[in-house]
Amino acid sequence: MMRVFSIIIIGSIFVGIGINLFFVPHHFLDGGMIGIGLIAHYWLGVKPGLTIILLSIPLYLLAFFKDRILFYNSIHGLWLSSLMIDYFYHWHTLLHLPPLLSAFLGGAFVGIGIGLMLRGNSATGGSDLLAQLIGKSFGWNVGKLIFAFDSIVLIAGFPIIGMGAFLYSLLAVSTVGFFTTILTHYNGEDGFSFR
Repeated sequence: MMRVFSIIIIGSIFVGIGINLFFVPHHFLDGGMIGIGLIAHYWLGVKPGLTIILLSIPLYLLAFFKDRILFYNSIHGLWLSSLMIDYFYHWHTLLHLPPLLSAFLGGAFVGIGIGLMLRGNSATGGSDLLAQLIGKSFGWNVGKLIFAFDSIVLIAGFPIIGMGAFLYSLLAVSTVGFFTTILTHYNGEDGFSFR
């Protein structure tokens, strides 16, 4: 149990560093609830981690009643990753790498972080949790649902971040997906074979 919790903590730290050190300086987006948190941050100046928690509350209430095991497996991942995203925010001015390198490194950090969390049977919550609930209820592919949610978030954020950051965000999200898939490929969970 302690080993699993340690993996989730390390994964959350990777997510927090990846978001703040590489995504925030260039106004890049991620998919899902993290992306929504970043859109709120860029547009309204609110803390992305806090936004993620607040917007995830209805989904976690739904999970609590629909799939108690999924709820318990994911709740600590939501809190830890959101906390780390806000905790490492002051790192966003630490260095300013070129956008292409930031998109790749940020995607790698976030992908490794999410992959580690999924290997610990946790998640950052939000849209991933919703996709798992819908997938289990209707027998739909969870990976495709997550991809659809990520696409909607990126398109919604386009007017706020502009074309350049949008294109780099596509690379970043692809990199997140690549590293998450690498880390979860042998996890044995159908729902976790994709970001």
